[in-house]
Amino acid sequence: MKNTAKSDPAAPVREVNVPKDWNPESWKNFPALQQANYPDREALDAALKKLASLPPLVTSWEILSLRDQIAEAQAGKRFVLQGGDCAESFEECCSPLITNRLKVLLQMSLALIHGLQMPVVRIGRFAGQYAKPRSSDLETRDGVTLPSYRGDIVNAFEFKEATRIPDPQRLLQAHAYSAMTMNFVRSLVDGGFADLHHTEYWELGWLDHSPLADEFQKLTESLGQSLRFMETITGRDVGSLRRVDFFTSHEALHLHYEQAQTRQVPRQWGWFNLGTHFPWIGMRTADLDGAHVEYFRGIRNPLGIKVGPGMDRDWLSGLLEILNPDREAGRIVLIHRMGEEKIDEYLPPLIRAVADTGSPVLWLCDPMHGNTESTGDGIKTRRFRKILGEMELAFEIHLANNSRLGGLHLELTGENVTECTGGARDLSDEDLKRDYKSTVDPRLNYEQSLEMAMLIVRKHRQGI
Repeated sequence: MKNTAKSDPAAPVREVNVPKDWNPESWKNFPALQQANYPDREALDAALKKLASLPPLVTSWEILSLRDQIAEAQAGKRFVLQGGDCAESFEECCSPLITNRLKVLLQMSLALIHGLQMPVVRIGRFAGQYAKPRSSDLETRDGVTLPSYRGDIVNAFEFKEATRIPDPQRLLQAHAYSAMTMNFVRSLVDGGFADLHHTEYWELGWLDHSPLADEFQKLTESLGQSLRFMETITGRDVGSLRRVDFFTSHEALHLHYEQAQTRQVPRQWGWFNLGTHFPWIGMRTADLDGAHVEYFRGIRNPLGIKVGPGMDRDWLSGLLEILNPDREAGRIVLIHRMGEEKIDEYLPPLIRAVADTGSPVLWLCDPMHGNTESTGDGIKTRRFRKILGEMELAFEIHLANNSRLGGLHLELTGENVTECTGGARDLSDEDLKRDYKSTVDPRLNYEQSLEMAMLIVRKHRQGI
C-alpha cells in the first residue's frame, strides 16, 4: 500500500512500493553524462567518504512537508515560486548577497500572495547550486585547451590549468558553503526577518529609485491594513504570519555528491537526498536509460524535471512512469522552458501527453532558458519582453488545454546587476557592460524580478 505519512517526524512508518533493484550507487551501472573527470581517484574516494559522514543539510520531515505543499499546489491551492542564481559561487557566500536574495524572493511572494489570494511555496535556487552542465568537456582559448568550468563544486572559473583541474576537495567546500547559507537563511526566517507585519525590513537600499516603488509601497500598506483588520476582529495576533517556510533546490547534476548525501532516516521508509529539499533533473541528463534518472527514481524527495522543445510525448511519459509509477501526489514538478517563439508549438502536445498518463504533476514555467541569446558584442543576455511573453503564453496555453500553470522558475538575483535587457528601466545592450557579474547565465535583477511578479498578478486579475 502507498505511504500516507505527512510531514510529522513522529508519524508511523507504512510500507509502500519501494523501487526494486535500487540503491544509492545503482546509477553507476548506467551511462552518466555531465560528470567531472577527476585525475586522482583516491582523493575523490576520500572526499566522498568524508562527505557521507557529515551532517545532513535538510531533514526528512522538511522534505515531506514540501511534498505536501506541492500536492496542494497540484490541486490549485498554492502557487510555487522557485528562484535564485544560475550558479552559486563560493566567493558570493556572504551575508549581504544571501540577505538580498532572500529579500527579493520574499517580496515577489508577497506580491503573489496579495494578488493571487493564495499561499505561495518559496523554493530558493541556493545552498547547493554549485554544479553546471557544459556543452563540452574542454574549452579552448587562444590555442590553449583546458577542462570546461563545471561550477565551483568541480573547478574554478579562472582559465588556468591549476584551477581548471577537477578538485575533490571542492565537494567538501560545497557542502560547507551550503550549510553556511542554510544556517543563515534559517536564522533570518526564524528570527522574524520574514514577518509579514514588518515588510519594511525587506526593502533594498535602491528600491526608492525604482519606477515600481510606489506600486510596491501601496501593496505592502494594503497587506498591513488587512493583517491589522484580521487581528482586530479576532482579538488574536496572526502569529503564523511571523515566519514562512523556505525550501532549497538545485540541479542534482554531480551524482557522486548527491549519492554521498542520500541516506535513510529513523521511522521512515526508503531513501532521502538530505542535501536539498527539491532536486531537479535537466534536459541534458534526462535520458530514460541514464544514470540521473536511475538515481532520481529511488529518492523520496519531490522531483523537478526540465522540459524543453526537444522532449516528445513518449520521452516525457516514460519519465513519469519511471519516476512516479504509483502516481503519488506531490512527487513530480514539470518545469517547461520552451522559449517565446516555440512554446505555442511544443507545449500543448506535452500537456495532453501528461494528462493521458493520469499522473499528477505540477507545471512550472521557466521563461529564462529558452530565451537566451547573444548581443553583437558576444555578451549572453535575455530580453525581458521575451521572458514576459513566454510567461504570458504559458498561462494562456495551460488554460486552453484544461491544465493549470502552478508556478514560476526564475534565474534572479537580489543585486542591481545589468544582465537582462528591458524591464521597467528599459536596460539596453550597452547597459549590460555596466554591471554584468554572472559567470554562466544572465539573471533578472531585483527590479525586473519584482516587476515580473506584479505583471503575473495583473494577468491573473484579467482572468488569464
